[in-house]
Amino acid sequence: MSKTSYVPSPAKIKVIGLGGAGCNAVTHMVREQIKGIEFIAMNTDAQHLEISEAALRIQLGERTTRGLGVGGDHILGQKAAEESRNEIIHAITGADMVFVTAGMGGGTGTGSAAIVAEIAKRSGALTIGVVTRPFSFEGVHRNKVAKKGIMNLMSRVDTLIIIPNDRLLNLCDKKTSVDYAFKLADEVLFHGVQAISEVITVPGLINLDFADVRAIMKDAGPAWMSIGRGSGQHRAVDAARQALASPLLDVSVEGAKGVLFNIAGNDLTLFEVNNAAEVIRKIVHPQANVIFGVVLDSDMGNEVRLTLIATGFTSVKEMTGADNAKELEHFLKSLKTDDELDVPSFL
Repeated sequence: MSKTSYVPSPAKIKVIGLGGAGCNAVTHMVREQIKGIEFIAMNTDAQHLEISEAALRIQLGERTTRGLGVGGDHILGQKAAEESRNEIIHAITGADMVFVTAGMGGGTGTGSAAIVAEIAKRSGALTIGVVTRPFSFEGVHRNKVAKKGIMNLMSRVDTLIIIPNDRLLNLCDKKTSVDYAFKLADEVLFHGVQAISEVITVPGLINLDFADVRAIMKDAGPAWMSIGRGSGQHRAVDAARQALASPLLDVSVEGAKGVLFNIAGNDLTLFEVNNAAEVIRKIVHPQANVIFGVVLDSDMGNEVRLTLIATGFTSVKEMTGADNAKELEHFLKSLKTDDELDVPSFL
């Protein structure tokens, strides 16, 4: 984990992991030591919930499921969340920002996500969904359930980041294990939350506060998120270009009306930051609200990391084809640090 300083943020941020995938992602975030966040795990499976490392763990639908899970039944997952509504309200109370993270297609995550998000948004919290869409190999039924869950969730969050797991599969060869593929999905969920939260909780040369983030993400709908890295003479520009490649998520940044980006590095200059900003401004909508922060990270050496969040699209289009596979290769490489997952050797 990189050594960045941390000061308490006046904004209270909570991350809620729902179901197996959501709880796994939260445990990963706890281990990565993301600062300034309260982590909450919610699940119908009492045994799986027990191994979560979240500070607060809530068993959903204790009477409905008796701690045995919902067997992939999203209707039962919804019923379990309704049963535990008061506990969910209590857990969310006081939050300024709530992340709802889950794997769509399963029973608990799909069934409970919309309820949890609705409670969070009604409380006045800025509510951001960060969810995965199933791998195709998980079956037609699971993908249909996921589609329905995403549609239900979209209207109950301010911003929704959807991560299609099949994009990860495009770069897996015959030696890649199923377990590894799911770990990559957890890793991307982690980066989705980190990208937004750290621009508030980690102090920098140029700071962003909660009001900045809220201006970009309030009632914004679908969002685009990416991370780029660069080194050498043109490192900041290279990082911006890599982030703009839109390698993983469902929408293109072109035409975005709201952009938040954060640059982290050891010895960044204002000239570098300005050049990176210009690369981004040329792509997004001419009247886009572009805000950014600069964070000093002593562990990054000559490397620069740029995290980009874009919202407010005039058009939404999905990237497909061979070009996308090449861009995804760059994205997976950009996720790697010494403490993170190893990128397969074929990359």
